[in-house]
Amino acid sequence: MTSGLEKTIDVDKILKNKLKSVSVGSIENAVAKVISDMVGEDYKCTISEVKYTLFSGADFHIKIELSYNPEQ
Repeated sequence: MTSGLEKTIDVDKILKNKLKSVSVGSIENAVAKVISDMVGEDYKCTISEVKYTLFSGADFHIKIELSYNPEQ
């Protein structure tokens, strides 16, 4: 007997990695904004070594640094 709570898995959705359509620059800007908002100072983000995974994910190296702006 089944409990009726089983869910079907949408294999096409899992295999289509939508992260590939998002630019790395956009992700860097978004992360930098979130960190800057949380800390209250300007930070920059650099992402390298991007490897997209089969199941709609990505592995990458992320570097967060304080932005130096001599005008502030």
